[in-house]
Amino acid sequence: MKKNTFSMIDENGNEIVYDVLFTFESDETGKNYIVYTDNTRDEKGNIEVYASIYDPNDPHSKLEAIKTDKEWRVIETILDTLQEEVRKKKEEENNEQ
Repeated sequence: MKKNTFSMIDENGNEIVYDVLFTFESDETGKNYIVYTDNTRDEKGNIEVYASIYDPNDPHSKLEAIKTDKEWRVIETILDTLQEEVRKKKEEENNEQ
């Protein structure tokens, strides 16, 4: 399986490679979002995840910052749902063993 990645240059001129976790269009906001990670971990050991607005029809689309609480709630709801599905799947796998 080929990973979907992209890279950006940070403020220090370093190229950072990001893995795309998923993209989606929100009916609620009418915008397209990309959720991605550089696989770094925060102080609690959780993988850092980022989200931005993007144009799926433009291969050179610039990522735009998410500015409203409403948009963050939409993204957090999807992330929470996915995290719960992964947790349930792991529990099922553990119960089968």
